[in-house]
Amino acid sequence: MNIQSFFDPVEEFLWQKKYAENTFFHQIHYYGESFPQLKGIHIAIVGLKETRGIKKYESLDRSSSEIREKLYELKRGFGAIRVADLGDLISGETLEDTYHAIQKVGEYLMKQQILPVYIGGTHDLDFGQYLSYQNMKKLVSLLTVDSKVDMEEKGPMADQHTQEIILHQPNFLFSYAHLAYQSFLVDPTLINVMEKLYFDHVRLGQVRSEFKEIEPIIRNADFLSFDLAAIQSTDAPGAVDAQPFGLTAEEACQICWFAGTNEKLSSIGIYGYEPYYDDPHNKTAKVVAVMIWYFIEGFYSRKDSLSFKSNDYIKYTVSLDSKPNTIVFYKSKKSGKWWMEIPQNETEKFDRGTTVPCSYSDYQMAQKGEIPERWVNAQIKLL
Repeated sequence: MNIQSFFDPVEEFLWQKKYAENTFFHQIHYYGESFPQLKGIHIAIVGLKETRGIKKYESLDRSSSEIREKLYELKRGFGAIRVADLGDLISGETLEDTYHAIQKVGEYLMKQQILPVYIGGTHDLDFGQYLSYQNMKKLVSLLTVDSKVDMEEKGPMADQHTQEIILHQPNFLFSYAHLAYQSFLVDPTLINVMEKLYFDHVRLGQVRSEFKEIEPIIRNADFLSFDLAAIQSTDAPGAVDAQPFGLTAEEACQICWFAGTNEKLSSIGIYGYEPYYDDPHNKTAKVVAVMIWYFIEGFYSRKDSLSFKSNDYIKYTVSLDSKPNTIVFYKSKKSGKWWMEIPQNETEKFDRGTTVPCSYSDYQMAQKGEIPERWVNAQIKLL
């Protein structure tokens, strides 16, 4: 596959600009006069300019370049990184063609053990991000961060894409989790649907009050889809559907750090930046740039092997008076993170680990003789 044929170079003014030697720009390989060599690369930035997923837009096609400018100006992080900026994905003749282009590029990169970071474009482009897992013969878990739940039956694709992912055939979605939705923006029937399907969903207020408890949800994701409308408009006025309430920019960066440290997460998309609505200093682009910076720092802080039989983990077996008779927990000696085993039936079509992320509070609950809700929901999903 000639991956270069899918891309336009980074805009010339960005790589002709003079950046200080200690900036992010001088740490990466970018598609300027030539396409970067991908051998040894760990993370690839993919710009998106597709806009047909919404009815109206003003400047979405500029979003990836505005984000890049802010990202390139940031100071380099700790240690060496192997990041390539592949430029902007060429949009297809139709919106569906663009989804399939994202699918092909994402599948190619992940097979090369390169993690794609999608920036720009509309939130429905995560449908292409999802499709890139279709030929991997395994079930995957999606985490969405958004102020709304995009499962409308009618309207532009940006309002329907999550439903398209859930209903897509062949179905290879193991679980779906949604963080930071705002109840007054979501039809209660959609919440009922998520509960019936045992999807994790955490309101904005719950995220705020129990921030540490969302870390296992983030750690369970294979890919992350982040709509900037989840961030309050004072911090991100340039979101396509900016809201007065939402996550702070700091909380958004913390979520990206958690995602970066998640050893099984293999792609991330940050969607919905509209430069036209941003402030004169392009504050929102700066927020996205810092989110990416924290994600990359988190990625290079990954510690756990996820090989639970190794000496890197402490095994705890908790006995219960009811079924299950025991629950097995693992604690990483390196990171201090927790997991628990979930019994499952063998499946011929897909491979799926039976050890899922949890928190120390789940272990404490089991010690008291109570079955953690996270354990119950995970077992139901495996039936």
